[in-house]
Amino acid sequence: MPNKFEILDCTLRDGGYYTNWDFNVELVEDYCKAMEELPIEYVEIGYRSIPLKGYLGEYFYCPDYVMKRLSALMPTKKLVIILDEKNIRPEHLKDLLEPCKPFVSMVRMAIDPKNFKRAIVLAKAVKAMGFQVGFNVMYMSSWKEDASFLDLLVGLDDVIDCFYMVDSFGGVLPEDVKETIELVKSKSNVTLGFHGHNNLEMALINSLTAIENGCELIDGTITGMGRGAGNLRTELLLTYLNSTGILDLNFTKLSYVVDEFETLKANYKWGTNLPYMFSGAFSLPQKQVMEWVGMNRYPIGNIVNALKNQKEALEDNIKLQVLEGKSTFETAIILGGGLSAKTHSTAIKKLASKNSNTCIIHAGARHADTYLNVENAQYFALAGFESEKLLKTIGDVSKLKQTCVYPPFPRKMGTIIPNEIKEFSVELSDINFTSVSVDSPMVIGLQTALDLGVKNIYLAGFDGYDNSKTHFKIADENQGILNDILKRGELNIVSITSTQYKNIKVKSIYSLFQ
Repeated sequence: MPNKFEILDCTLRDGGYYTNWDFNVELVEDYCKAMEELPIEYVEIGYRSIPLKGYLGEYFYCPDYVMKRLSALMPTKKLVIILDEKNIRPEHLKDLLEPCKPFVSMVRMAIDPKNFKRAIVLAKAVKAMGFQVGFNVMYMSSWKEDASFLDLLVGLDDVIDCFYMVDSFGGVLPEDVKETIELVKSKSNVTLGFHGHNNLEMALINSLTAIENGCELIDGTITGMGRGAGNLRTELLLTYLNSTGILDLNFTKLSYVVDEFETLKANYKWGTNLPYMFSGAFSLPQKQVMEWVGMNRYPIGNIVNALKNQKEALEDNIKLQVLEGKSTFETAIILGGGLSAKTHSTAIKKLASKNSNTCIIHAGARHADTYLNVENAQYFALAGFESEKLLKTIGDVSKLKQTCVYPPFPRKMGTIIPNEIKEFSVELSDINFTSVSVDSPMVIGLQTALDLGVKNIYLAGFDGYDNSKTHFKIADENQGILNDILKRGELNIVSITSTQYKNIKVKSIYSLFQ
């Protein structure tokens, strides 16, 4: 193996897809100290960006004080930031890059091949500011279908310092790496780099193949932390290179920082699984898979089926009867999965029994068995694997006489409806009050209430969530749904149990019996 190559670690940038680009200060300090001691030449510390919608954390914007701190912690390393080309234009560069000059050596650009010509204009402006320029060109596995953008490399050797082949889908094999390198070399003499994703667990062998065929920069992240299935594990590459005698390694420093990120991994659970393997094998976008997996709403089988339908351009083929019933009920009690729906179940059931013109809508199946003996009409808003959870919760399907409600046809995730409940399953005609989600139990439950013509909605069991990544996403989604239903104005919506959600009127269920 040739010795002329360098390693770039991009943990803080790529790992930010899991932490929303926020990292514990002590963790970052330990990471930087390890980088300073390890045989790694470049450290990519995050994005620089114009303001974008929504919350994105510290290492998405990398303020100057962050760059200054990290530079002091890693004085011998070449620091790198990355620009997302789709959001950045030359007129943004002065504000974005002038503060970087004392600290940053290279500016990389994440580039969709279809925007390559536009990226060249941006690159020339970055180069004129005195930075090394790296092109991170995405979707490597699809270049063979149309590599015409590579013709634009001719004459750019003095503009681009490194041209990275990015295996965005994590689906290339060593032979693909070799062929792509030959293709790029036929167009340009620019220094080559490789950024491998690990959907098929090929990141290491693909990176070694890239080195053997002339790539001089290789990306990795600690524990493989990165978008979707993650990346080449920096510690794996270093350990392999140490075993071959190519470099010496301080395993004490390495093991300490790896342990810290393994603790983080136990919470965020990055790494490959069957859906990521499928998306990699068929070059399907990881963003959707990451959202499905991250919400912990769907079983792996459902996600793979959805990806298979996406690959084959198939729509869900199960069409159900549409829920009907305008002006059917005056009031709906919508039950979330929070503990309060069970803790206060006696009072909730008594409240429902006071008026036969009240229905109960379950946003999910968690408390189904608690309410089976209620005489009021009940509806189950089901998504993901809630159908299976419903059957498991109630045990004996003969006890179930309620209506099961599914999202509108066609459903992205496909529909798996157990035979036992098909006879009383219906679907919504549409979701017409929000665009936040079309398949969360909350949105299905609220739309069911609207379609049943209710005027009053009592919420119970929408307690809120802790601050873990999965729960944060669900809580954020639920808050958006609630905000949209409140905008309608014509409904009286009250939470009758304690809730952390904002903007909702709260009234104790026990006060309703006075």
